[in-house]
Amino acid sequence: MAFAALTARYLAWPATGLPARVDAIVLLAGPGSRLSVATRLAGEHRAPVLLVSQGQHGYGGPCPRPVAGVTTICFDPVPGDTRGEAEYAGHLARLYGWRSVVLVTSPEQATRAGIVMRRCFAGPVYEVTAPVPAGQVPYEIAYGWAALVKALVLNTAC
Repeated sequence: MAFAALTARYLAWPATGLPARVDAIVLLAGPGSRLSVATRLAGEHRAPVLLVSQGQHGYGGPCPRPVAGVTTICFDPVPGDTRGEAEYAGHLARLYGWRSVVLVTSPEQATRAGIVMRRCFAGPVYEVTAPVPAGQVPYEIAYGWAALVKALVLNTAC
């Protein structure tokens, strides 16, 4: 019962939110309709920068078309995972003086991505999720647990 409750809270329906404006929208690589959520937020001018990971499991396309009034930066993280994405976003945050970011991810990655990003970035980190296809949910939940344990136990630095 406790395992099911933890899964629901941290992997299926994590806490999410976003203030009216942040300094950057960070699109993390992975499944689901993340790109459409990130470009919608950029189109609403929720941030002046859209940072798009084209890493190991990128959204599957080229750098998206620019959004008027928003700087789009596409990158390949090294390593090609959430940690590499957080390291790169943290580097740009220091370089450009960002004070807050929103991560666009899927529900099973949101908690872990927030933890990892907070290791690399001192400002507020928000998460917004995009759904994954229903058929992928069991795999993503299993992967999400393994990756969360790895982030909490093995990869504890930025």
